[in-house]
Amino acid sequence: MGRGGDQRRTHASDVELGIAVSLAQQGDEDAFAAAYRLVHPGLLGYLRGLVGNDAEDVASDAWLEIARDLRRFRGDGAGFRGWTATIARNRALDHLRKQKRRPQIALIEQDVLELPGRADTVDAVLESMSTRWALGQIAGLPPDQAEAVLLRVVVGLDGPSTARVLGKRSGAVRTAAHRGLKRLAEQLTSGSPAENVATAASGTLKDET
Repeated sequence: MGRGGDQRRTHASDVELGIAVSLAQQGDEDAFAAAYRLVHPGLLGYLRGLVGNDAEDVASDAWLEIARDLRRFRGDGAGFRGWTATIARNRALDHLRKQKRRPQIALIEQDVLELPGRADTVDAVLESMSTRWALGQIAGLPPDQAEAVLLRVVVGLDGPSTARVLGKRSGAVRTAAHRGLKRLAEQLTSGSPAENVATAASGTLKDET
């Protein structure tokens, strides 16, 4: 899944995920269960942001497609996160079209707050404030910013992968994520943490240009 200029960070959980996916493609059911446990909480949180209370049903449809097409996937753990997020997003948009609704960024589920940590610039942003507070505030961002931040923070994608999932240019996604993180920083009442967050948000753009 890697491409030129796509400097994807390697996280410990992604290494574990890549191994699990490789074994699952060979028919190891326990490995598939392990991959599911690593990916599903973030995927469900992202879907809840798009379809609200219908997230469980949409996630089930997405996992059926993921399981069906698993052998066709080519890539590492980080690539698998992006691939599953694309499938989940397509299922969510299909669901919304059937109901003639627009995506709505809803509240984040509790299990999203318990995702494995990732040594990422975005994590540095969240560590500068209350993680629970920050994730709760994502629901109040404009849709394009909220979805970009959700994919970066909740699903764990890097900038280029997020752009591919959304079908947008990397620059546009970087800007949306940056603005979303900046808005979160501005909503803090304490000046010192806000300055730290704004600095980290600016670093996100530098890291991915």
